[in-house]
Amino acid sequence: MDLQLQRMAKVLVNYSLALQKGEGLLIMTNTAAMPLVKEVVRVALQAGGYPEVFDLHSEVREITLREGTDEQIMHMPKYQATMIQEYETILQILADENTQSMNGIDPARLALSRQANKDLSEVMMRRIADGSLRYSLTMFPTNAYAQDTNMSLSDFEDFVYRACFLNEEDPVACWKAISLKQEHLISWLRGKHTIHLCGQDTDLTLSVTGRTWLNDDGHINFPAGEIYTSPVENSANGTIRFSFPASYRGRMLEDISLRFENGVVVEARAAQGQDYLEKMLATDEGACRLGEFAFGNNRNVDRCTKNILFDEKMGGTVHLALGASFPQAGGTNHSAVHWDMVCDLRKGGEVRVDGELFCKNGEFVI
Repeated sequence: MDLQLQRMAKVLVNYSLALQKGEGLLIMTNTAAMPLVKEVVRVALQAGGYPEVFDLHSEVREITLREGTDEQIMHMPKYQATMIQEYETILQILADENTQSMNGIDPARLALSRQANKDLSEVMMRRIADGSLRYSLTMFPTNAYAQDTNMSLSDFEDFVYRACFLNEEDPVACWKAISLKQEHLISWLRGKHTIHLCGQDTDLTLSVTGRTWLNDDGHINFPAGEIYTSPVENSANGTIRFSFPASYRGRMLEDISLRFENGVVVEARAAQGQDYLEKMLATDEGACRLGEFAFGNNRNVDRCTKNILFDEKMGGTVHLALGASFPQAGGTNHSAVHWDMVCDLRKGGEVRVDGELFCKNGEFVI
């Protein structure tokens, strides 16, 4: 485990974030991730950076959401603005010890909390788009995540490190190879117009005219392995069923189906979590439109983990996100929400681009 964490820290600092001498590195996490944090700090110091650790206390947030007034929930501490606006690099390490901690919170209060973060989220996305902020999101394996996948902690650690190519002597070489493969797909998609997605209980069309496809190759997400863009905001028409569980902000929903008309969700159903789904869609005007469409391309992610950092990268899947779009992709949808949901194409699914078959049964065929 020490070797894997050392490799992980080196990849995150030197490749994902490309930390330079004199730059500040903000590490946002909680105590459970301390073994990885210590390795990241060591590597950051060797690179000449200035690492600082900010410990996120989920228990404190839970108290505020349960007991605070609407005004208190909407209040944004000044330090949050400072963190988002001033650091050159930010590393967020997920390390939940209870992935169900928000299950008892009123969905309306969770939606209110997302509204409070909207302005800062947009600042962060603009800074990432213009290159003034380098941000990366990763995970430290905990028992909570392992339990969600019905795996032992040891087996889940192996899964995480394999998905990140940390079992390889040169993980960065693996990520560069994926980057080249994905750039080939992006080159083919460049200049195309219409995506038609078909599968079980799914028949959806959307436009990507004038939009830019982006290559997630281990910089913003770790693990990575996807190509993504922001669809034209009024273009989605049809239905889609998301076969994977959809987790968002500590709540798990099952079997979500959405119907779109001219880009807007007009019907939404969930076998589990209907009330939460409706509250999130009503967060703001942009929450019921698409902000992302993407293809998963990491074949080392070979099972559902109930964690979107991994599930959206699974080879043979696509995912769509409700809410905020990506400025660097040409997206113009604004929302406090960005909720990724995964659709499995590996059994009978296909994607056509401008009428030409692009993906069938989860395999690219171009």
